[in-house]
Amino acid sequence: MIGGVELATVWELGLRHLYLAGVPLLIGLLVSLPLGWLAVRWRWLGPTVVAGTSLLYTIPSLALFILLPLVLGTRILDDANVLVAMTVYTVALLTRTVADGLGSVPGPVRQAATAMGYGELRRLVAVDLPLAVPVVAAGLRVAAVSNVSIVSIASLVGVSQLGQLFTDGFNRNAMGPIVVGVAACVVLALMLDALIALLARLVTPWLRRGVPA
Repeated sequence: MIGGVELATVWELGLRHLYLAGVPLLIGLLVSLPLGWLAVRWRWLGPTVVAGTSLLYTIPSLALFILLPLVLGTRILDDANVLVAMTVYTVALLTRTVADGLGSVPGPVRQAATAMGYGELRRLVAVDLPLAVPVVAAGLRVAAVSNVSIVSIASLVGVSQLGQLFTDGFNRNAMGPIVVGVAACVVLALMLDALIALLARLVTPWLRRGVPA
């Protein structure tokens, strides 16, 4: 037991928190990739796509957690509400990052790939996206930390995760659970950040060798 909280409880809530923060991170990345590509492919559409998705981040999280059940037809305690809300916030953060990453690929590199017979889709997968990994990974790390933070607010609508320790500590006027909850969220955020950094390093071996992209 630590801070008046069973370690098994912290572990269980931590896994729930990881699920609610991590799954939307992956889904949001998959949604953001085509949106970011559209913003770069058609320059006239770029400002609208980037600004439109960025505005999603201004929606208050608590309000979104409460309104989504009305839109999705789910119960307010369903995980689906949190997963959808966090996916929305992830897309809001990552679309601009993906567009910036793809836009940072040097023109001569694109032209060389085209001259070698790469079609647009093949060039995107084999050339543009790999070179954009450092920029996209940086945005993904920010989104991961943000997700871990925002998910905790879902405890106010009864969704079980580490934020439950905050509400429990507040209701009992006990600092122990609150401190444990904060520490667990920090550790989880650092773990996700380190994992993304490691994966980005693994898929960009040319940077480890000091070869410029």
